[in-house]
Amino acid sequence: MKNCEYQQIDPQALPTPTPTPPPHHGNDRDEKEQPRRPRRKWEVFPGKNRFFCQGRIIVARQSGVLPLTLGLILVTSGLFFIFDCPFLVRHLTSCIPVVGGVLFIFVVITLLQTSFTDPGILPRATPDEAADIEKQIDNTGNTSYRPPPRTKEVLINQQVVKLKYCFTCKMFRPPRTSHCSLCDNCVERFDHHCPWVGNCVGKRNYRFFYTFIVSLSFLTAFIFGCVTTHLALRAQGGKGLVFALQESPGSAVELVICFFSVWSILGLSGFHTYLVASNLTTNEDIKGSWSGKSGEDVTNPYSHRNIFVNCCSVLCGPMPPSLIDRRGFLPTDESAQTGSADIEVPALAAKSEINVVGGSSQLTIGLQEPFSHAPTPSQLPPNLFLNLTEALLLAVALTQSAAWC
Repeated sequence: MKNCEYQQIDPQALPTPTPTPPPHHGNDRDEKEQPRRPRRKWEVFPGKNRFFCQGRIIVARQSGVLPLTLGLILVTSGLFFIFDCPFLVRHLTSCIPVVGGVLFIFVVITLLQTSFTDPGILPRATPDEAADIEKQIDNTGNTSYRPPPRTKEVLINQQVVKLKYCFTCKMFRPPRTSHCSLCDNCVERFDHHCPWVGNCVGKRNYRFFYTFIVSLSFLTAFIFGCVTTHLALRAQGGKGLVFALQESPGSAVELVICFFSVWSILGLSGFHTYLVASNLTTNEDIKGSWSGKSGEDVTNPYSHRNIFVNCCSVLCGPMPPSLIDRRGFLPTDESAQTGSADIEVPALAAKSEINVVGGSSQLTIGLQEPFSHAPTPSQLPPNLFLNLTEALLLAVALTQSAAWC
């Protein structure tokens, strides 16, 4: 056997992993000891809405046209008060800016009320309520597929009304309720989704929407008439329309905006006046639910057969409360589920030192902190058994190489 020379390896020369100090959990414990802030329902609202002022204001997520509507009203009214009112006060009467100011304030207030009011959103069914409804309508209990549309029939004023099942909200929609695809909510007495006001129009804000378009019709027609009168007075004496527009350039902008908008606004106001008098909604009128287009002999079960009573029931009835309770607090268990959970994982660093002398190996395992008692398996370092296996394999390899020498 050949003579093999062995050289002692200094244990200090071997690279050893730097022990990682355990993380300090003092701050986490302090944070845990502090009570969590209770969460409100608007913070976890499932619909596609945006909330402001701690949930007091609700708008649709796609409300980009609302600033345009507000901007057109502000610009047109501002030009009217700057360019037209001073001239008309001197030559006609001082009541013109007063009437214009009252209409302008009324238009802005009703617009904001329409945009920032809950239109009548219905809360979605809880998991228990949804499961109970599923048991009632699906006796097989098979939920692996989406069942076909299901309906219920109810009798309202001797008229059969079908209630459709909403797969998103997991409930049967009440009469005159429809699911808005843009807001992703079921809205009670759904009329339509209006991008100009940035919100759905339903049971709770229809009266504001109707007063908004009617007052806007009056304001637009009033400004259009005043601007026309202003330019006609300036053009008297053979000066011409060009001279009048040069003297008051803002009136030209007002004239163009009012001319192209007054007809559509007046038409919209007339259409909704017909709907109010008939106690219909835009959704029902477009679908022809009570017009008999399908060949069936149907009548509107919600009409009181009197125009005055219909108008009073739609516009002057008591304001129904909001059902979503967006500023209410979540229950403790739901708040804990939605919050992020803090999980502590105990970390225990370990290091290993191997001394090899003359073909033999000596394994030394040093722990960062000595155990004051017998460790349990959960207290052992996660890489302890891996280090032991590597050390044993290295010792066997060195022993075999020494035997071969």
